[in-house]
Amino acid sequence: MIVNMEWYRVFYWTAKTGSLSRAAEQLFITQPAVTHTIKQLEAKLGGPLFFRMAKGVKLTAEGEVLYRYIEQAYRFMETGEKMLAEMHNLQSGEISIGASDTLCRHYLLPYLEKFHADYPEIRIRVTNRTTPETIALLKAGQIDFGIVHMPASDSKLVFRASHPLQDILVCGRAYTTEPTGPSMQLEELAAQPLLLLEKGAGTRGYLDEYAESHGVKLSPELELGSFDLLAQFAHSGFGLAFLIREYIKDELASGALVEIPLIPPIPARSIGIATLRGVPQSAAAKRFLELLP
Repeated sequence: MIVNMEWYRVFYWTAKTGSLSRAAEQLFITQPAVTHTIKQLEAKLGGPLFFRMAKGVKLTAEGEVLYRYIEQAYRFMETGEKMLAEMHNLQSGEISIGASDTLCRHYLLPYLEKFHADYPEIRIRVTNRTTPETIALLKAGQIDFGIVHMPASDSKLVFRASHPLQDILVCGRAYTTEPTGPSMQLEELAAQPLLLLEKGAGTRGYLDEYAESHGVKLSPELELGSFDLLAQFAHSGFGLAFLIREYIKDELASGALVEIPLIPPIPARSIGIATLRGVPQSAAAKRFLELLP
């Protein structure tokens, strides 16, 4: 069982300086206090650790053995302090982020590039998962924070809205069954081939809830695993797809995809940043979060 750590501190400096008085100066205590502490440690360990000499002290054989280990412990502590200082100065360390493929591509990537350029010694690990899976990883302590599609909620997490999003209905120019007009009523989707994300994705759950709140059940003809696939299949004329306007600006501008105004419109939402409630972030994670709007 380890005795009073302060005793070992006094022992270390006495052995290192070879002097009770110099140890007292180093420790900012009195020489009698050093002498008393050494006696307590010797009594606890069952034998003398120093020979008292005319000028200073010298380690006994037992003291030499103990000093080798105490000196090693001090070196480990100094190394630990140095590593912590480097981490606080962002000279080393790691951040672990959870985000879907889509969020990585359309939101996260520019911030990852900037952070890596500014702090090349920080290792960045990104785990690609859906919003529900990202939340589960965060609660399990496997990532530092998550980038998610809102809305999302969990009593153990804190969510901060970052960037606005708008879900829209689109079709491609190759779509042969034209909508009945420039806009479409939500209930009319039942007569159209519909492309949706697979169940389990946060966006799929949001769209299902939106439709059900208006008495409509979305019945997709195809369920796909990513927004990119939805956009490709819609462009190829397989049907109507729900996509996020901010993710397909180029396709909308070129006319490759055409927005169909939906009645009632889908409520706007946002990208969110999720962190564990009450858990402090590392210096590297804090700095990265400061980059995000």
